[in-house]
Amino acid sequence: MSSVNLSGTGPGETVLPPDPQVLVDLVRVADALQGLERRDAVSAVCAKFPASSLAWASLGDVARDDVEAYAAYRVGYHRGLDALRANGWKGSGYVRWEHESNRGFLRCLDGLARAAGRIGEVSEASRCSQFALQLDPHGARGESR
Repeated sequence: MSSVNLSGTGPGETVLPPDPQVLVDLVRVADALQGLERRDAVSAVCAKFPASSLAWASLGDVARDDVEAYAAYRVGYHRGLDALRANGWKGSGYVRWEHESNRGFLRCLDGLARAAGRIGEVSEASRCSQFALQLDPHGARGESR
């Protein structure tokens, strides 16, 4: 029988670096607009900051339809995975909502789960929802909207 070593510290936690203030300000300005003008302004933020999950989450939130939302959230999710890996995440451990800098990625993951469900990608919706719970079992989703 082999022994099992238990760590008292639990899974590690990754906190993404904060988004540039100019990006946050541009998203805030875009969010104050209405309708198509808002969507176009958010799209311009994505074009200027294509690696930002926050920008893609915002685009998913103002998408014209479920397919566009799915695409925006999926891009933001993958850009977020890139950022997590670049900041030491090795595929496990917590990425908590309580850290504002993690919220763009977590919003994309949550949005991807919801959009996948709406377009009939039930298994992906389930996987994304489960992944979100693994990353932050007590985290709130979508509070920033």
